[in-house]
Amino acid sequence: MMVDDAGISGGQTKGSGPAECLRAAGLGAFFRPSQMVEAGLTRHQLRSLVRRGHVEHVSRGLYRLADVDPTEDYSLAMACARIPNSIVCLLSALRVHGIGSQSPARVWLAIPHKARPPRLEGLKLRFVRFSGPAQTMGVEARSFEGVPARITSPARTVADCFRFERHVGPEIAMEALVDALQQGKASVGELTRMEEVFPSLRLRAALDIRSIGHQT
Repeated sequence: MMVDDAGISGGQTKGSGPAECLRAAGLGAFFRPSQMVEAGLTRHQLRSLVRRGHVEHVSRGLYRLADVDPTEDYSLAMACARIPNSIVCLLSALRVHGIGSQSPARVWLAIPHKARPPRLEGLKLRFVRFSGPAQTMGVEARSFEGVPARITSPARTVADCFRFERHVGPEIAMEALVDALQQGKASVGELTRMEEVFPSLRLRAALDIRSIGHQT
């Protein structure tokens, strides 16, 4: 899709203002310049949009549509746009899924084992490493403020809380397990399958107790 400068900057194309043109190109609230170019737009048009206040320069290599109202997923959208190979996980995934009582001050992301942890101005990030099946099993597609993202499923998130107990704490892991089961967001069977791939003695013991309880 090609958009000329008139359509972008002056709103002269009926029904296709700057924000509409960017959305039509498939860009979310946050985007990188390379995404704009891939969509058939130009860096000159990006500079024009910034000058006219339609787009905000958030940080190095990251821009945002100025007319999009922030939601509770603002930080997640910002992080996922800047770090597209990341996976929302652990405390951030718990919040998105509505499991437990956590309201993390940092965005929790998983990145490939050998990837260099990036920095993002104005945003607190916490990274863990995923490799092998951890990068795909129980990982779902999602979008935050129109930004494509990936996130661990409820069952996978609970399993990860036990696997990374040293980072999140045993109390949070157990709270996540109990709440996910009570809300029906994960089943004993789903969690058992996750534990088989991502072993945790504490999770296995907790699931065994609940399995026995269901049988009696």
